[in-house]
Amino acid sequence: MNAEQTTVLVVDDTPENIDVLGGILRPHYRVKVAINGERALALARSAEAPDLILLDIMMPGLSGYEVCAALKEHLPTRHIPVIFCTAMGEVEDERRGFELGCVDYIAKPVSAPLVLARVQTHLTLYRTERTLERRVAEKTAELADNQVEIIRSLGKAAEFKDDHTGFHVIRMSHYARLLGRACGMTAADAELLMLAAPMHDVGKIGIPDHILRKPAKLDADEWATMQQHVQYGAEILGTHRSELLRLANTIALTHHEKWDGSGYPDGLAGEAIPLVGRIVAIADVFDALCSVRPYKPAWPVEQVVAYLVEQRGKHFDPHLVDLSLPLVPEFMALREQYPDVP
Repeated sequence: MNAEQTTVLVVDDTPENIDVLGGILRPHYRVKVAINGERALALARSAEAPDLILLDIMMPGLSGYEVCAALKEHLPTRHIPVIFCTAMGEVEDERRGFELGCVDYIAKPVSAPLVLARVQTHLTLYRTERTLERRVAEKTAELADNQVEIIRSLGKAAEFKDDHTGFHVIRMSHYARLLGRACGMTAADAELLMLAAPMHDVGKIGIPDHILRKPAKLDADEWATMQQHVQYGAEILGTHRSELLRLANTIALTHHEKWDGSGYPDGLAGEAIPLVGRIVAIADVFDALCSVRPYKPAWPVEQVVAYLVEQRGKHFDPHLVDLSLPLVPEFMALREQYPDVP
């Protein structure tokens, strides 16, 4: 942001004051003017918002205080520095202005060097703050991307033992996002669910290969060992401040619970099972049944749908089953997009 591109908005109901401030600022900045608070807010909220506002307090209609408050309550304008330029110089006036979010006061009649110095100072602070915010946002995004890639990689590693493509975790995470949106999740929450879902079976890393790859029904001891993968997953994911990892932990621990209470590890039933666990249960089972596994061939989609319906209110949340059935064509399109390769 150089001086020629920097816009200062001068707001004052007295033309003489606008002329004075405009004369001081125009050699250095692009200047816009408003003779009342309503016009000032319109200019501040326009596509070409100012970089700084010099604002009178005593005006007909909206006062400067009201304009400042409105600017700070509106997300796109709350960052714009506001300097009150006023004859009101009492301590109480200044206190109120700073509480509303102004950054400085300039007393009338104004001094040209003082106006230029204060404007330049606050524009510099504004630029520095925005640069720091941008860098923090970029670093946060980079860390989030790294976290997501680690989660995806661990999810694929866990799945690699019985799905060498790793596409199961990709497909079922997309199913989970679609089902999350269908049951009323916000786009952001559904996206977070999609990112966490690949970790649902990370605990399989701790299960012996001869059990995971056994091409027959597991015996009682083997089944007890297999069930331990949910606790292993929760232990691997641990307890973190990260919302993404907390969600992944919940999914890993609860996606084998069943609506009727017959699941594991805790025998939770109904809505005592976290919603994300109930969603991932359907997404996981749907894709697993459609896929070849060491212990079974792939089921036709009609048979998978019939199983979901048959398990409605038993294994699965009945409401989520009802919501998932219209999504089956989208699920199958994802299977075509991410096919298992022999």
